[in-house]
Amino acid sequence: MSTIPPPRAEQRRNAPAESLRAHSATLREHAGRLRAGAVALDWKGPQAEAFRWLIDALADRCATAADGLARSAQQLEAGVRPR
Repeated sequence: MSTIPPPRAEQRRNAPAESLRAHSATLREHAGRLRAGAVALDWKGPQAEAFRWLIDALADRCATAADGLARSAQQLEAGVRPR
């Protein structure tokens, strides 16, 4: 395996896709922490359930955004233009 880094032009071309993937991973981590926090919540009653539902909905939104960013990174690397 070569230890020679790729040309700078190639590094810059892949940088946006790598950035999108990093943001996607961060959003997935946030979604996981939100869900774990909602499960660990030591609070009972209808207000607690409503709060958990809102947190779960927010986690779903984070996961959906992460999927979109990952898809955009794939399209960017493949040179596909979004419709």
